Amino acid sequence: MNQLDALRQWTTVVADTGDFKQLSVSKPQDATTNPSLILKAVQKPEYRPLLDETVKKHAGKPLDEVIDRLLVRFGGEILSIIPGRVSTEVDARLSFDTAATIARGERIVALYKAEGIDTEKRLLIKVASTWEGIEAARVLEQKGIRTNLTLLFSFAQAVACGAAGVQLISPFVGRIYDWYKKSAGAGWDEAASSGANDPGVKSVRQIYAYYKQHGIKTEVMGASFRNVGQIKALAGCDLLTISPELLAELAASNEPLEHALDAKAAAKGDTAKVSYDEAGFRFALNEDAMATEKLAEGIRAFAADAVKLEKLMLESGK
Repeated sequence: MNQLDALRQWTTVVADTGDFKQLSVSKPQDATTNPSLILKAVQKPEYRPLLDETVKKHAGKPLDEVIDRLLVRFGGEILSIIPGRVSTEVDARLSFDTAATIARGERIVALYKAEGIDTEKRLLIKVASTWEGIEAARVLEQKGIRTNLTLLFSFAQAVACGAAGVQLISPFVGRIYDWYKKSAGAGWDEAASSGANDPGVKSVRQIYAYYKQHGIKTEVMGASFRNVGQIKALAGCDLLTISPELLAELAASNEPLEHALDAKAAAKGDTAKVSYDEAGFRFALNEDAMATEKLAEGIRAFAADAVKLEKLMLESGK
């Protein structure tokens, strides 16, 4: 049994890609996308026709709607290959606008429904884990729209997401690791900060244990991995979303893989339950320099890629 198959014993494997033609190789249960991955995909010759066709078919419609239609086009292709769910992201430029996030999420759902997709079972709307995004997700969930809260870097964000009843969270292991490594500079000890001691891994383990201890049903999906060591240290997490490159690396290894996280064992902890109102959430996030910086950086990066995608569409429509 290779490590990828071993991982599937305890964890739902999710592919993190816009390159849906690779999915038949890794055979994940679910798949996640984001603006950066879609932008990367449409710059490849084999995917550029999807962008051109979408622009031509919906010429004259608002650009933001055409982008959503492109995202749904990719999502539909992904769902034709995988058995589970696809995550489609709301424009990051709406990360601080609750009402606009709700409206955009509802439109994406409507577009999928128009394609005959069972959105309650097969779609997650991805929303940034800002206070406004979490509140938007609360409303969407109440309407039967399942959500995936992304760009999650702190315990406070995870607590607020659990309280909002979101379907799933995506704590970003690799970006947390990146921040601590950069912050340490020459003093960084890779060996001492790997595996279970990796700061990104530790963050996910803390969240996972807290959810299990307090019966919070929100699924934990580790994301943004830099190496297979981080993945192996989280074997047993509810879900892990993994790049095609790291999926291939796991599939190529037959070394033993240990069961690192266990829900029953985690539930035996005694961490006190925490709750935040808006002011408390904002202060807790502010106190976490890493989370504050990485959340802002992530929103800026996704927003910039959305602008680049718009530019490609405008060029295609000329």
